[in-house]
Amino acid sequence: MTSLLNRLTSFTKPGDSNSGLKSRPDGFQTATTSSALFPPTNPAIDGDECLHDCASCSIQYPRKFAIDEDDKLYGEIKGWNRHLLVATGKTDWVRDVEEEKGSVMEAVGKHSGLVKGGRLMLSASNIPPPEWDGEGEGGVYAKGRPTRCLLLPAFQWVEGVLPENVPEVIKGVVNPAATNLDRLHGSSAASSGGEEEKVSGLATSTTTPTLPPGVTLHACPHKYLILLCSQATRDARCGQSAPLLRRELERHLRPLGLFRDFDDTRPGGVGIYFISHVGGHKYSANMMVYRRDDGGGRSVEEQMQANGDGQQDGQGQQAGQCIWLARVRPEDCENVVRFTVLQGKVVKPERQLRGGFDRGRGVVSW
Repeated sequence: MTSLLNRLTSFTKPGDSNSGLKSRPDGFQTATTSSALFPPTNPAIDGDECLHDCASCSIQYPRKFAIDEDDKLYGEIKGWNRHLLVATGKTDWVRDVEEEKGSVMEAVGKHSGLVKGGRLMLSASNIPPPEWDGEGEGGVYAKGRPTRCLLLPAFQWVEGVLPENVPEVIKGVVNPAATNLDRLHGSSAASSGGEEEKVSGLATSTTTPTLPPGVTLHACPHKYLILLCSQATRDARCGQSAPLLRRELERHLRPLGLFRDFDDTRPGGVGIYFISHVGGHKYSANMMVYRRDDGGGRSVEEQMQANGDGQQDGQGQQAGQCIWLARVRPEDCENVVRFTVLQGKVVKPERQLRGGFDRGRGVVSW
C-alpha cells in the first residue's frame, strides 16, 4: 500500500525531482517516462480487467500482419502544436497528401510559411465534405467545391474552406487558435500576464479575427475523438487495421451510448475518423485519442450517462489531452474505451504509448 501511495503522489506532484519531468523554457514540462505523462492502469485501483484483453473479440488481423515489437516507442514522436483534419470522404490518398491536386491539403502545404505558433500537423481524413450542387470535374477536389476542416486542440469545425481561401483561414482561424502548449483556462498552474487567453479555441485579443467570405466556425459536438491511420498507399497494414479497429471500437461504444457516426451531431460521445500518414507505420496500428477537458471530478459512470443521453458534456471545451498509441490490436479496444478514452489511462504503456500532451498539467512527451 505504501508503494502504491508513493507512486500516486509522484504522479500528482509534477515538480518532484523524481517524477520523471524535465522543465522547458515555455513553462511546460517534458515527461521523460511514460508514467510521468499519463497514469498507467493498476489492478489495485482499476480491477483485474486492466490485465486482460477482450475475451469476446472475434476480429483478428490478417495472419501475415507483422509489425516491429522490439523498438522503444515512448518519446520518439515529433512535437506538434495544432492538428488540422481536412474532410475528403476518402480513406486513402496519394503518398504525400500535400500532393493531392486541387485539394485543401495541397494549399495548406503551399502556404505553410504563414502558419504561426508552432508546427501544424496536417491530415487528410474520411470525414465527408458538405453536399455540393456545383458542376465540374475533380470530384471532392472540384474547383469551387468547399470542404470542412476540424482544428485541434480547439475542437473547432471550420466550414467553407477552399484552396483559394486557405491563406486567410490560416491567418484568421488557425493562427489565433489554442495550441497544445497553451495551458487550459483555469488550470491551477496556468501562466498569467502578457499571454493571450485562449477561450473556446480562439484567442481573445484586441483584434477580432477576420474570416474569409463563406467561412464559418462552430464547435465539434464530440467529447472524444479517436483517429486511426488508414493510408494504405503508405503501408498496407494501415489500410487493413483501421476498418477492423473501427468495427471493434464501435462494438464496445454502442452499448454505452457513446458511438457517434458522421451524421450524429448529438453532444458528447466518441467520433472515430480515419486519417492519413502520421509516421511509425511499422508500429501499426497507430491511434490518437483526443480527450476534451471535463474539468475533473466526474466519475466514468457520470460521463457515460451524460454522453449516452446526448447532454452538453464538454461542449465549448478544448482538448485537454492527446494520447498517441501504437501497436493497437482489436483485442485491445475494450480496454482502450474503458480506460484510455474515458479515464485518460494507458493500459500497456511500455508496448503502446508513443507520446502526447496533457494541457491541464502542462506536460508533453517531446
